[in-house]
Amino acid sequence: MQQLLHDIRSIVAGARERVARSVNHELTTVYWQIGQLLVEDEQKGKERAGYGKRQVEVLSVHLMQEFGSGFSAQNLWLMRQLYLAFPILHAVSRELTWTHYRTLVRLDNPGKREFYIAEAVKNAWSVRQMERQINSLLYERLLMSQDKESVLAVAKGEAQPMNPQDLIKDPTVLEFLGLKPHAAYYESDLEQALITHLQEFLLELGNGFSFVARLKRIILGGDEFKIDLVFYNRLLQ
Repeated sequence: MQQLLHDIRSIVAGARERVARSVNHELTTVYWQIGQLLVEDEQKGKERAGYGKRQVEVLSVHLMQEFGSGFSAQNLWLMRQLYLAFPILHAVSRELTWTHYRTLVRLDNPGKREFYIAEAVKNAWSVRQMERQINSLLYERLLMSQDKESVLAVAKGEAQPMNPQDLIKDPTVLEFLGLKPHAAYYESDLEQALITHLQEFLLELGNGFSFVARLKRIILGGDEFKIDLVFYNRLLQ
């Protein structure tokens, strides 16, 4: 009975997830098509609008009366940006929502957009998680230790990380711990904060990391030591 119930729940949950992904992608496709019309029809294919902000606002009023607040002037400009950033519809990932793309189109660096799309899809980032990584300059921090091509190749799964420099960020940003900057803390304070925010810390550490143990006992040269926190990276092994 319990196994049957579990199997049915799995089927229903999977179907709901597929439907949600399909609806999200269809919505993004609609907005891409609207952006295409704004750029190609009304702007005559020019990147900068000749008709100006006023026409978008007027268009928005009519669309909002018929279809609701999703067609605000701000959203229409974002739809335009979506088309300009991804002129080929096939490049718009089915795994990400319109809310993801609202953030992504604001990035003016195509390489950076490509990186965050690949990472968001691979790691199933929520919008909040993706925004946190963008705001903490994940792309720039990884570029400090390696070249752009390597960063993109690892993000898209085209190459496997071969050494710690491929994955470890420098510096590491731990704003989620709530510890005040320029304050003195005991090592135990930092350790406890990391444990309390373990999920966020694993996200900050990056791909392949898992938490193994706390106060792990080891023997070296006949002497006993305890490692505060032990993590393992399955990609680097």
